[in-house]
Amino acid sequence: MGLKIAAVMGSIMLVMSGAFYWYYQDSQARIQTLSENNAKLETAVAINEQTIGSLQENYAQSQEQLRAVHDEFRQIRRQNSVLAEKLERHDLGVLGNAKPGLVERVVNRATDKVNRCFEIISGAELTEEERNAENGKDFNSECPWLFNPDDSR
Repeated sequence: MGLKIAAVMGSIMLVMSGAFYWYYQDSQARIQTLSENNAKLETAVAINEQTIGSLQENYAQSQEQLRAVHDEFRQIRRQNSVLAEKLERHDLGVLGNAKPGLVERVVNRATDKVNRCFEIISGAELTEEERNAENGKDFNSECPWLFNPDDSR
């Protein structure tokens, strides 16, 4: 009977050892899988953080560009107001009937100056007179906002 108990105990120990071995192998496989998944998640988190940072930076740049566009738009509206005020001061129809030669010369000179404004905006070289201008009015009375005392194109 002692031998039977020893055989049963040996069988039980063998089954338990097998179960523990299987549990150990299964646990190691799960740990490895979880470690790999954790590494992938850490990489994904790092990429997401970089993406969020990039998006925030792009958003800030977009906001800055939008502010600049709004500032330019405000400046253009002010320039349009100045032009509208100039045109309101004079009734060109009445003045043209009374003094057609004078109005023609004034309009032609103003048109030449406006065309020069477009040339300057397009990147044309400044004339010597424009380079030596002291202020915006001397530079070009139709677009004094283009005057830049540091510009030496």
